[in-house]
Amino acid sequence: MGLATAMTAQAQTQTPVPCGGDFGAFVSELAAEAVAGGADPATVGRFFAGAAQDASVLRADRRQGIFQDPFITFSRKLISQSRLDRGREMGRRHAETFARIERDYGIAPGVLLAFWAFETDYGSFQGDFNTLNALVTLAHDCRRPEIFRPQILAALELYEMGDFDPARTTGAWAGEIGMVQMLPRDILENGVDGDGDGRVTLKTSAPDALMSGAKMLSHLGWRAGEPWLQEVVLPETLDWFETGLHVQKPVAEWAALGVRARNGDFEGSGLMASIVIPQGRDGPAFIAYPNFRVYFEWNQSFTYVLTAAYFGTRLEGAPIYDAGNPAPGLSGDAMKALQAKLAARGHDVGEIDGILGAGTRAAVRAVQRELGMPADAWPTQALLDRL
Repeated sequence: MGLATAMTAQAQTQTPVPCGGDFGAFVSELAAEAVAGGADPATVGRFFAGAAQDASVLRADRRQGIFQDPFITFSRKLISQSRLDRGREMGRRHAETFARIERDYGIAPGVLLAFWAFETDYGSFQGDFNTLNALVTLAHDCRRPEIFRPQILAALELYEMGDFDPARTTGAWAGEIGMVQMLPRDILENGVDGDGDGRVTLKTSAPDALMSGAKMLSHLGWRAGEPWLQEVVLPETLDWFETGLHVQKPVAEWAALGVRARNGDFEGSGLMASIVIPQGRDGPAFIAYPNFRVYFEWNQSFTYVLTAAYFGTRLEGAPIYDAGNPAPGLSGDAMKALQAKLAARGHDVGEIDGILGAGTRAAVRAVQRELGMPADAWPTQALLDRL
């Protein structure tokens, strides 16, 4: 499914970059930039020779409806029994690699297995978009050129190393390559030869892909040997405004407020943590440790992140979460109506797109508090009616 709504954070920059205009002229400009940066002109010419605009990439970029699903629906779509069983099988098959990952990076097998499952179904489908065309198309498009333009030059570096074929390298619509879907710059910075053959081949070597993914998570700030997410039971007396990633407290303080682990003890008893309730106070509840925040460096969709983190715990032996009985969420059109009303009250909800992102959650929480409603950041018809 690719990284869908967000790229890795290290690929991003705030510097404005040129985009749009005649596509051929844009490619010529990229080539000139590469040569000015020291690349061999003949190599650059061969690299860009077949570059073409891909309309299907732009359609895929605009079409991400699954991310409008609430957590329960989304997670049930992505986590099947067969995917869980296969994940455990792959964990056994590559036990030596996962042991190395735990030793070198302090990352539990379930974390990488979950990414591997969601990104490419354990390598079975890695995307069939031409990677160079995808990157050039998205860099030319003026939505996020600052993310994709540097990736083109990184792909050129891989080409110079013999690790990228502009005509044949394929992957996700957003330019990610291999079993755990990494962008070219990430491959340059975090690629690991996990199988010892002298090459980093993320499309065909599971040890290379998994070790590279682990190094990337470590580079993004993963804290070795620490947990990332755990299901909890919340007391009815909890101040719902303090739930969400905007509040962190020591685990002991949450415990003193009546929060308890649903199964066993808290895994990160000495850590700071946040309480996450993706569908409000009557739905599933989790305690999120510092490592949970690293997931947002990989993908910025809250629903994807929470589902990936939760699936990692399932692969480590956690039971199915208690779905509870949350109030129904809003349809896309109703969510857009709510976002418009929130924006009219001065709240920054970002684009009026019908997606419950971080800005909309924060605005919902603030308005719920203003209206004397439980401030659990879950938008309902009752809130829309009040507004």
